[in-house]
Amino acid sequence: MKRLIKNANIILEDTVINNGSIIFSEKNALIEKVAPYNLEAGADVEVIDAKGAYLSPGLIDTHIHGAGGFDTMDASTESLNEISKIMASHGVTSFLPTTMTMKRGKIQAALENIRQFKKNGSAEGAQVLGTHVEGPFISPKYTGAQNSKNLIEPEVELLRDYYDIVEIVSLAPEIEGALELIAELYQNKITASAGHSAATYEEFQLAYQAGMNHFTHLYNAMTGLHHREPGLVGAAFDSEATVELIVDLIHHHQAVDRFTIKAKGVDKVILVSDAMEAAGLKAGEYELGGQRVIVKEGAARLESGVLAGSVLTLDQAVRNLMEITELSLPQIFKMVTLNPARKLNLEHKLGRLKPGYQADLVLFDQKFRVKKMIVKGREIIN
Repeated sequence: MKRLIKNANIILEDTVINNGSIIFSEKNALIEKVAPYNLEAGADVEVIDAKGAYLSPGLIDTHIHGAGGFDTMDASTESLNEISKIMASHGVTSFLPTTMTMKRGKIQAALENIRQFKKNGSAEGAQVLGTHVEGPFISPKYTGAQNSKNLIEPEVELLRDYYDIVEIVSLAPEIEGALELIAELYQNKITASAGHSAATYEEFQLAYQAGMNHFTHLYNAMTGLHHREPGLVGAAFDSEATVELIVDLIHHHQAVDRFTIKAKGVDKVILVSDAMEAAGLKAGEYELGGQRVIVKEGAARLESGVLAGSVLTLDQAVRNLMEITELSLPQIFKMVTLNPARKLNLEHKLGRLKPGYQADLVLFDQKFRVKKMIVKGREIIN
């Protein structure tokens, strides 16, 4: 079956088409035509009248641990499926379930579960593209909400059997063995990301030469910027590497969000949620990586007060940027669609509303709340 969405404000990568239309096929899950006017529907085409709503490519979250009381480290089909459904309700059509610094066996069980879940295509909501491995190769000085008892020095053996599903690995580049791992990840087209690290500016330069080209939740759990010691934050601004940004207005001041995007450029910023299992739920007590987390006033923290991921969703991150910046809709949406697709080497089929691209679509109302969701040509939220 083919579907036609008409009377939509269509968000492209460089402009917004007013009162446009788009035809896509449920059978092959592809977009067939995008037009700056209302297309005529054939006899076999179902028409969806957007009535002036905004249509964007599906959002892509490359760093999310859990939601709705479920966590990637549960290593269960049910957990990944429930996370996928909650993500879809917030405009996310694909994501990377993200692991934590836990015991070796638990990490590998989670990775195997992700592999089987992706292979079976059993997600009822957002689709699993692979995984983001956060830790256990991190600095004991910048563990954040990762459990320091489970740290491991960088090695290839832990992940080598899972290179088919690993897309991003967050690690501390200054630790012994890190450069060798970074080089191997690069050779296998896996993104090595600097995070939870005490690295100096100079140590990152060595990692950059080895293939590290991304930063995990910039500013958080890493060496900060000082005018004589630039640290990892300084290295991020003085390189062509991409950066993650958690725009929940809690992890950093809104002014920092603004100047980061201005300094790095829209094309180098990827918005992530870094959400944990409390996302979509009320304030209370939860768990992350085997540690107790208290969610209060929109912030998730360990008992020590350290931030423990977030309860952010990407649609809220979009709304936050709309409120605190003067960026255009195409600029904001690029950071949650095309930029992450490009980082995952999927910019040829995801992240754009263009003929031949996968029909992952989000219809937002005038306040940018999710109204309708289409994943791979199939309507999952009406």
